[in-house]
Amino acid sequence: MNIPRHVAIILDGNGRYAKSKGMPRNYGHVQGSKVVEIICEEAYKIGIQYLTVYAFSTENWNRPKEEVDALMKLLRNYMKTCLKTAEKNRMCVKVLGDKTGLDEDIRKRIFELEEATKFNDGLHFQIALNYGGRDEILRASKQLAEDIANGSVMLNQITEDLFESYLDTKGIPDPDLLIRTCNEQRISNFLLWQLAYTEFYFSEVTWPEFTKGELLKAITSYNQRNRKFGNVKEHDDVKKSH
Repeated sequence: MNIPRHVAIILDGNGRYAKSKGMPRNYGHVQGSKVVEIICEEAYKIGIQYLTVYAFSTENWNRPKEEVDALMKLLRNYMKTCLKTAEKNRMCVKVLGDKTGLDEDIRKRIFELEEATKFNDGLHFQIALNYGGRDEILRASKQLAEDIANGSVMLNQITEDLFESYLDTKGIPDPDLLIRTCNEQRISNFLLWQLAYTEFYFSEVTWPEFTKGELLKAITSYNQRNRKFGNVKEHDDVKKSH
């Protein structure tokens, strides 16, 4: 089986899972955070090198305040758990998104997590927090414009590769496979630049119900795709580049 090098996941259905159990929405978020830990370990065991999860979008601030507050509390706790997991599994963790929109104590924990794990040689795990694809592209464009204005970049030097170096995902290969749970079939402002050639898979289960078996179903579907780029088929042993 051809294992995708990079898998991205939109974690959907926490609220619906909680409702199905007669529990408050935060119960679903707590259960979903536990599944993240499990899937990180299982993904690396089967040969996935990069895993990116969409945890909190720029649009999620519009949710009810009590739910946002509960999510931020869960995030604070998760940062501690993630550090322990990373130490155990030699996981390299990076947070994508606009960190300036997060509370100072969360930014500090993110910095400590990234610094403590940056040389780890296990799974490369990216967490998208306060992330939006349009926002990422805007931030990158503004920084590039500043560099052009101060003369550090010339207009004729701008290429796709150069622009990608301004994105949050600098140095990370584009996803080969995007999974979205709960059978929602949209990308919700996630990795808009990076998903240009990505295969999509929509799982019917909610995120808290997602298992290694569901991950393998997604990869099996991925293997059945006839992937072509510029009408050239991608060979199993060649990673696409563009």
